[in-house]
Amino acid sequence: MDVKETVLSILSDLTGNDVSGAMDDNLFDSGLLDSMGSVQLLLQLQSQLGVNVPVSEFERSEWDTPNKIIAKVESLA
Repeated sequence: MDVKETVLSILSDLTGNDVSGAMDDNLFDSGLLDSMGSVQLLLQLQSQLGVNVPVSEFERSEWDTPNKIIAKVESLA
């Protein structure tokens, strides 16, 4: 499974929504993701993709859309 598929799968599990049709929608503004969801997202990314992002370095504006999350993960992998 590639990064994009994995990220979309994680987001689908966390939000209960298929976000693949809204790749540039802000997940926080839409209420699909909150601070607890962010922590769960980071844990799942570490578990499934080996990407380690300390919560202290999590900048919400860099992780607020599916496209940004995918790009960020790819830059860290």
